[in-house]
Amino acid sequence: MVVHQHRRLRGRAGEAVLVAGVTLAVTALAGCAGDGGGDDRPHEDPAAVVRGAADALTRTGSARARTAMEMATGGTRVTIRGEGGVDFKNRMGQLLVMLPADVKGKAEHRPITELLVPGALYMKNRGAGVPDDKWVRVDTTTLADGNLVTGGATDPLVAAELLRGAQEVTYVGETEVAGTKVRHYRGTTDIGRAARIASPEVRGALEAAAKGFAKDTVPFDAYLDEEGRLRKVRHRFTYVNDGVIDVSSTTLLYGFGTPVTVVLPAGGDIYAGKIAE
Repeated sequence: MVVHQHRRLRGRAGEAVLVAGVTLAVTALAGCAGDGGGDDRPHEDPAAVVRGAADALTRTGSARARTAMEMATGGTRVTIRGEGGVDFKNRMGQLLVMLPADVKGKAEHRPITELLVPGALYMKNRGAGVPDDKWVRVDTTTLADGNLVTGGATDPLVAAELLRGAQEVTYVGETEVAGTKVRHYRGTTDIGRAARIASPEVRGALEAAAKGFAKDTVPFDAYLDEEGRLRKVRHRFTYVNDGVIDVSSTTLLYGFGTPVTVVLPAGGDIYAGKIAE
């Protein structure tokens, strides 16, 4: 998957990685929220508040996360869901991503375990010819979308850092997310701007995305609690691949302070063979 239109990755290796990522999400396509009133909040700059969400998460340390990536094309709509935790201080996380059943009526795919670390995405139970006991490692700085949508879930850390490029932001009003009072903001974010000011660990992935997309502008809805922590964010992307695929990626954060442990696979457990398309 790729946000907006993308330029072709250079080299056979880059193309193989992109095809593998696109296949993960597009294969799923074969299967099968009220806000309060518009308080103007005249004493704050809405864009500045949203841009500070990533720093607030870093100060918090860690959180549990749920993700949902909804795709629609040609009248078909499918949702890929994920759940796990993110360590915002150490810049790593782990998600269990669930793909829906395929068009042939086969049982749901085995959940894919994803490890998120600076510059890399590790996937287990990836399928596509990869042995069940092996991991696939993807360099996210080589992906045309910087792993905003390739893995079937937007890395929660990258989702927050993407808001550093927020612009044309308006305050919508107060509402609730999972029983917590939050402030709802709506606007667009610029991937290139976010890449320039993102945390060093995330900058490479966002720089790749900024170079790979024909358009950098991404609409979003962000929900922040009273401490400025991001509770929920929804980004809306458009991917072009033999037709237009609309992608809505939602990240929900809760359970702040919950410890998150990520153990990277040993070198011998990483698959080095060819991934089937």
